[in-house]
Amino acid sequence: MDFSELILKRQSDRKYSPEPVAKDDIMKCLEAARLAPSACNSQPWKFVVVDDRGKLIEMSEAAVGLGMNKFTVQVPVMVAVVLEKMNFSARVGSLLKKKDYCMLDLGIAVEHFCLQAADLGLGTCIMGWFDEKKIARLLGVPRGKRIPLIISLGHPDSPTRSKNRKAIEEVSSWNSY
Repeated sequence: MDFSELILKRQSDRKYSPEPVAKDDIMKCLEAARLAPSACNSQPWKFVVVDDRGKLIEMSEAAVGLGMNKFTVQVPVMVAVVLEKMNFSARVGSLLKKKDYCMLDLGIAVEHFCLQAADLGLGTCIMGWFDEKKIARLLGVPRGKRIPLIISLGHPDSPTRSKNRKAIEEVSSWNSY
């Protein structure tokens, strides 16, 4: 599909079929994320793929709360996105310019992952609501490292929705604010 079709297809899926996700497809998503650009080529990320049913249940328990993320109980794959250290140049630039380059970079890599998944007919949902400490312990993430996001991955079991977005005039302007 072309890019315009792809961005219409990519959505936050919260219902998945029980069909397993092929390892080759997961690897394609990881490769897309790996190739994402980052400040000073820092690549401050590590993607921890979880397909073990026992760990998925525990991850789901850590993600559910206050009515959020109940759908995770039936997700065939979850990916924890671990924030790694930026290289020296990116750290200096981030400090000098007072911009969180590592989080920007992480967002780009995660969207590359999700767009590749959509291109393969897979669904994803990017989540920031979860018990980070529980997931870090479960996955053996070293102390001091952050997990800003987790991603569900699977075969969607609901149709693609139409996009409900603000008008282009509300989100853009030309030559001045």
